[in-house]
Formats: sequence, structure tokens, C-alpha cells
Amino acid sequence: MSRPLEDYGLIGNMLSAALVARDGSMDWLCLPHFDSPACFAALLGDADNGRWRIAPRGPAVRTTRRYLPDTAVLETRHETATGAVRVYDFMPLSDDDERVDVVRVVRGESGHVAMQMELVLRFNYGQAVPWVRRRDYGLSAIAGPDAVELHTPVALEGQDMKTVAQFEVRDGEIVPFTLSYHPSHKTPRFVPDRMESLDRTTSWWQEWARRCRWDGHGGGAWRDAVVRSLITLKLLTFQPTGGIIAAPTTSLPESLGGSRNWDYRYCWLRDSALTLYALLNGGYREEAEAWRQWLLRAVAGHPSQLQIMYGIAGERWLPEHEIPWLAGYEGSRPVRLGNGAASQTQLDVYGELIETLYAARAADLAPLAEAWRLQKVLLDPLRERWRELDHGIWEVRGEKRAFTHSRLMCWMAFDRAVKSCERFGLRGPVDEWRRLREEIRQDICLYGYDARRGSFVQSYGQTALDASLLLIPQVGFLPASDPRVAGTVRAVEEELVRDGLVRRYAREHTDDGLPGEEGVFLACSFWLADAYAMQERLTDAERLFDRLLSLRNDLGLLAEEYDVGRRRLVGNFPQGFSHIGLVNTAYNLHAAVGPARQRAQRDAPSG
Repeated sequence: MSRPLEDYGLIGNMLSAALVARDGSMDWLCLPHFDSPACFAALLGDADNGRWRIAPRGPAVRTTRRYLPDTAVLETRHETATGAVRVYDFMPLSDDDERVDVVRVVRGESGHVAMQMELVLRFNYGQAVPWVRRRDYGLSAIAGPDAVELHTPVALEGQDMKTVAQFEVRDGEIVPFTLSYHPSHKTPRFVPDRMESLDRTTSWWQEWARRCRWDGHGGGAWRDAVVRSLITLKLLTFQPTGGIIAAPTTSLPESLGGSRNWDYRYCWLRDSALTLYALLNGGYREEAEAWRQWLLRAVAGHPSQLQIMYGIAGERWLPEHEIPWLAGYEGSRPVRLGNGAASQTQLDVYGELIETLYAARAADLAPLAEAWRLQKVLLDPLRERWRELDHGIWEVRGEKRAFTHSRLMCWMAFDRAVKSCERFGLRGPVDEWRRLREEIRQDICLYGYDARRGSFVQSYGQTALDASLLLIPQVGFLPASDPRVAGTVRAVEEELVRDGLVRRYAREHTDDGLPGEEGVFLACSFWLADAYAMQERLTDAERLFDRLLSLRNDLGLLAEEYDVGRRRLVGNFPQGFSHIGLVNTAYNLHAAVGPARQRAQRDAPSG
């Protein structure tokens, strides 16, 4: 059985990322970038698909771990019958996106501890066994376009298509390991001093975390949760372009043993506005500006070709295919690369994108004339397209429908365009936009609302609910005090809440053709807390927020979903959308005007 996701910590350097288990096994790593083929893929099968484990040779009496405060440096402490050691795992920052290092430092704390290392290198998601050669600094391994060097003073031995080592660490001793990636046609580079690199990496992260704006509401636990989530979002950022991926993993299942397994190493427009609010409220204007710039580059082109997601550099071609040789996490097959949803029609992305650009302007990010020109170009086809059917925010792989949330986001697109003219003096066909805004509003209220239920519904002509309807007051469509909003929140509580947490929708009403019951969706649970806050139900909001905080693992990380039956995190991990929800809800609860009210008022923080 695979390790629970709670067992993993995340390290990274804004180019790539790795997952490290509590027992010292690094089971997922793609080099040199997030979307590159993995050289450690044990997470999706077994150790023979690639992993790197450093741990005590015998049983540990106690193992504890933490991030060094306000950093992405993972510290694991192993205590044995003869002594104790600490292992530091991190990825130094790099100014060359083709050269990435993974550093592991073992430091003796007391007594002496017998240690072991096992390295199973398998490029191309476990398929390619590399050619390994001994070097005076350790070893080199090459497979096609990829090469890594392992630098360590420890004696290495080849054994059954893997590299092993046994060594002892005494009090005060330091034993370093560096796995250094480079394209195979280029010369390996010198690896800097590992302890100096550890100090430099720790200092950089702590300086970055100090920029976080938080006034202490909710106590130190809330502050720590917000900072950890912001660090996680930073780790999911591809530094060269500013793109922010949804998660660093692929095919971690929404239903254990099922087939609802998707590649999340891409950037979703769906997340754009909420991401911007999280960064701006946290005080990270530079990251918000980089995200805005990535959006502008990615969506540049003919408006009819607007996609729901893009690659880390804005790539559009993201074909989905399956990897048959990987067994999948807990047998959850197929393992998928790419994401076929990239070709879906989702009209909500127009609203998300235009609101993001509006909020950026409201926050006084550097004004760009081309941003306004782009907005006007995108709005032109939306005058007719808003009536079309689509696949909706959740990328349902079934027939297209008139999703209420999609129409809501079309309304928001024209609303933000009108507000841009009114507030910033920008020029456009504002009278026509006002007319379209009102036409869509009436359409939603007539066809997206079920008077018998007293609630908005997932799609026109249906009675099913959808958690995305919780965003109605956030985007300013109706106030939280409106009886239709109150009825929708009540209906969600009655029909979509399971064990106090929110499902995206009821599967029996939203057939996507795939078996298995998914977990509760954590971002939607944060949205319910936001709705409570806007309704002045602050006790309910804080109770739900604290419950969500309790679902994080011991390192403060969240997946996409939570299986309330098995009490386990499920879905890709860690999930940016969940951590965006955490940050925004925290600010909604601690500020007089948090992200939910900022969106409802069509405003944005100054950053």
C-alpha cells in the first residue's frame, strides 16, 4: 500500500519540486522542471520506479519533522537507541533553469547512528534505467537527454540496478549528498558547499516570509497557516515565467483505487483571480505582477482560442495520454500525462481573466495598455458566446450544459468591464456592456434559480446543486443578505455537506462517466466559510476554518480533497487551490474587508 499523502513534505526551488516521506524516502521528483518526466516516480507505483531514501539502518525510536521556521527547508530528526541525527532536505535557488540541485544533509546530533542510503534512478516516469558510472565525487547517470551527478563523500556500491551506501554519523559530523541535474549534452557543474547553501536557502526563505502582512488575528496558528500556504504557492510558481501550477504531481486519485486521476502540473485560468487576491492580501505584489504578466502572455492570440489552462510557459498543446507501466497510487489507474480538459469549452474563464486584470489595475499594479485592449478583444465574442453550453468549472467530461456558474462569470466579465470604464476612465462600448450585464443577470435569475427550492442550481433546467454557487455573493452578483443567496447556502449545507465539509456537487446528478466517489473538495469548504463570514455568521465561519486547518498534515500541507470515510487527504498534493482558499478565508475572517468583500465590491487590496 502507498504511503498516505499526509506522510509527505514538499521541497522545491520555483523550477521543480520533490515529495519527501517521513521515513526519508524521496518518492516524486521531476527534473529540471515541474512538467519534466520524473526520475523518482515511486509515488505512482513502487520503489523500482525511482526513489531516493536516506534513513537510519535500524529501527528509529522516534522520528519527528518540521520545516525550519518560515522556510521550505525540511528537517527530519531520527532518534535511535545509539544516538540522534537530523536530515535537511532542500532545493537551492538556481539562476539557470537547466541546472537544478537537490541537497540532503545528514548532521549528527548525539551519540552515533548507523545510516543507509538507497538511490533508484529511473528517468521518464520509471521507464528508463540510466547508464551509471563511478566518479571520484560519487556517480554520474545518463539516460537520453537527461543526466544527474550524485556528489557525496560516502562510499557507493551498485546493487541490483540501484546504488546503496552504509555510513555512520557521530555527534557534530556532517555528511552531504547532492543530486545535480544537467542536460546530458552539457558539462556537469561544480556543486557549492552544502552547508553554505543550506544557510543561504534558509535565509532567503525567511526574508521572503517576513514580507507577509498579518496582524495576529486568530493567534500564531493562523499566521503560521497563512505563511505556510503562501510559501507553498511560491513553491508552485515557475520562476522564469511567473506561472503558478495547480499541483506538482499527476494522477494522485480523487477516489482511491479509481480512475479519476489527472495531471495538475499546469496553470488554470480558473484560479487566476483568487490567486491574485491571495498574493495581494499577503503583501506579495511582485508575485502578483509576475502572475498577471504570465496571464497576458499565455492568453495572447485570437479570443476564440482562449483555453482553460496552459503550460508553465504558456504552452497550449497539452495532449493527454496514459502511462501503462506505472501501477498508480494505491492501484489507481490509469496514470495520465497531459490534460485533455485543456480543449474543453469553459466560459467562466472569460470572467476570471477579466476580473484578474481589473483587480490588478485596482491594486495599482503597473498599468498596461495592452491589458485593456486584450479585455476588449475578449469581450467582443462573449457578446454571443455567453449563451453557449459548456463543460463548467469542474471540467465535467460529459455533455455540455448551461452551467449557472459559467453564466455568472460571463456576467462578471461585463460587470468588471463597466467598472473599469467608470472607475479608471477607460474607453469602451460601456452602454452595450451594461445592457449585456443586465441581460445575463435576468437570465441567471430566471433560469438558474429554482423558486420551489429557494436556491440557485448547478445548470439550467436541473435541480442539482453546485458548490460554485457559493461564489454568488463574493463576485457581487447579489448581496449575502439576499434571500436567494441565503437559500442557496442553506441548500448547500443540507445536500452537499458531508461530515461538516463540502462536496463540489452530488455525483448522482453530475455524471462524468467515471466510476468512484470523490472526496469533499477543500476549496469549496473554504468558500462556505467565506459565505458564512459575509452573512456575519462569524462563529460558524471560524469553526469551519479551524476544522479545515485540522485536516492539514503535520507540515501544514493540503491536498485537493479529503476522504471523510478513510480520514485521508486525496487528489493531487499539495494543491494550490486549497491553499489559495486557506489564505483568502483567513483574510476574510481577520480583516474588515477581506478578499470576499473586495470581490463583491469590485475592489482589490493595495498590496
